[in-house]
Amino acid sequence: MWAHTKETQDKITPKQALEFLKEGNIRFLSNLKVNRNLLMQVNQTSEGQFPFATVLSCIDSRTSAELIFDQGLGDIFSIRIAGNILNDDILGSMEYACGVANSKVIVVLGHTRCGAVISACDKVKLGHITGLLSKINPAIENETTTASERNGQNFSFVNKVSKINVGLTIDQIRQKSPILSDLEKAGKITIAGGIYDVETGEVTFF
Repeated sequence: MWAHTKETQDKITPKQALEFLKEGNIRFLSNLKVNRNLLMQVNQTSEGQFPFATVLSCIDSRTSAELIFDQGLGDIFSIRIAGNILNDDILGSMEYACGVANSKVIVVLGHTRCGAVISACDKVKLGHITGLLSKINPAIENETTTASERNGQNFSFVNKVSKINVGLTIDQIRQKSPILSDLEKAGKITIAGGIYDVETGEVTFF
């Protein structure tokens, strides 16, 4: 599989970009990876990169976007931070990816049994982690279907919070970045959310 060029990137629509990721996850689940010569892709991307997708995911070692979406070098702008939360630097990175480098889709990817969400549910206070986890608190507050055992040991609760957290992050992207919001309204990008299941490897988009 060749690395993307400007010409191939330009031809991809936002809908196709999302489909490429979905198809890649199906290959991942089937253990049928596309045959890639990664060293050749190193050479092909040495003078430029033309990623079709931008993925904001957690630092969790199980959630590498390139692996779970079966993509190669030069395909994805990968942004990783605990709890897949948003800040100004991440927002700026997304604006670069889509507004300058022409990426066609932004995916905010949460995952089940997320350690950051578990820690937020358990109200962990520790150094700089405290401020990071505070960004997940709105998702905890918005999860109103769980009356008892609202803690990190209740994985059903944790997973519901993770999904809400993804949705709130997408809302923030649209609200805080006129650049990305306008690109989406113009049909030049799409913004989607998903949850990766650490037990099965499947990404469910919503």
